[in-house]
Amino acid sequence: MNTHHQGNLPRLLLVEDDMTSQGFFQFVLESLPAKVDIADSCASALRLAQAGAYDMWLLDVNLPDGNGANLLRILRERHPHTVALAHTADTSQEIQRTLQQAGFQETLVKPISRDALLKSVRRALAKSATKAEGEVAEAALDWDESAAMNALNGQQAHVRALRELFLSELPSTRDAVSHALEEHDDKTLHAQLHKLQASCGFVGASRLAYAVRQLNHDPASMQARQQFGSAVSALLR
Repeated sequence: MNTHHQGNLPRLLLVEDDMTSQGFFQFVLESLPAKVDIADSCASALRLAQAGAYDMWLLDVNLPDGNGANLLRILRERHPHTVALAHTADTSQEIQRTLQQAGFQETLVKPISRDALLKSVRRALAKSATKAEGEVAEAALDWDESAAMNALNGQQAHVRALRELFLSELPSTRDAVSHALEEHDDKTLHAQLHKLQASCGFVGASRLAYAVRQLNHDPASMQARQQFGSAVSALLR
């Protein structure tokens, strides 16, 4: 079975200056699983963000050299579509509204439980797949375990078996899609993508499902074609 390799994991930037909070967030986020880079200030966050792209930012609202809202504004100048969560110990409704207006998808109030944190992060990663128009949805997980388990009533053995079948058929499906694109055979293309979309839902192949939707919407788009090829390759590694 394919599992996440280090290079396939969602990349998260955690900005938090309190060491205890930092440790809690890191331990929980790495169990997602995800690759987590840590910054303890606005300056170090900007250095890390400049060095590489992230699937999500988790930004502390109050930092030694600034605040989360201003940091988000600067980060968004370079990466306008990256999803962001704020975290703060402030429980006031006013700060919640301010952070929502600043562009944060959610505000996490510390202390937060492990389950609540994971739920918020998974929700944000899933939504980010449809948020970035024209961008590859790298934030979407290759395998969405919760979606697959829900589809198959929590039967892990059934999930594994169905994924094995899905992966054995995926190369021929990819070739059929490629042939239909080359021949401009829209009827066959849409039929293949329709079946693949349903299969992705059953096995929790969320990134490929997103790529299929994009390709179905605009088959002529080179970007959509590249997204599709990349998502298929990621599962077949």
